[in-house]
Amino acid sequence: MLSAVTPYDVIVVLVHIGLAGIGVWLLAIDARTHRLPNRIVLPTLAALLALVGVDALVTGRSGPLIGAVIGMLVLGGLYAVLRAASRGGIGGGDVKLAALIGLVLGWHGWQALAVGAASAFVLGALYALALMAFRRANRSTRIAFGPWMIIGAVLGVAVA
Repeated sequence: MLSAVTPYDVIVVLVHIGLAGIGVWLLAIDARTHRLPNRIVLPTLAALLALVGVDALVTGRSGPLIGAVIGMLVLGGLYAVLRAASRGGIGGGDVKLAALIGLVLGWHGWQALAVGAASAFVLGALYALALMAFRRANRSTRIAFGPWMIIGAVLGVAVA
């Protein structure tokens, strides 16, 4: 049985389309410059925090809000620890993007968070290994990780 599409459903789809656009923009910037600009990441994070709050008010369900906040804290925290331990391998932009991605994936659920977070590392490692195999990189070559985080997030949402 098909259910009717509500205005809420349309808004959720539009938000995801907007996020996809921002993701492509950030992916291109990071691949080219190895930077994830605060002027894009932080307003997006703030807007999404507001939206998950509105979602909880509109739907009367606090579960997705709690999952989103926990996802933001867990993934952002993980990347903060990795940044501290990596001696410059993980940048501050990656940490902020991880918080943003954690928020979105946590809103979608624990499976999305796990798949999205793990996929970024698997895809990034496969890319680095391929570059090394073709002698286009070595162990000290800097590789933008933001694109793999974004692609991993898309995979996480697709699985959810």
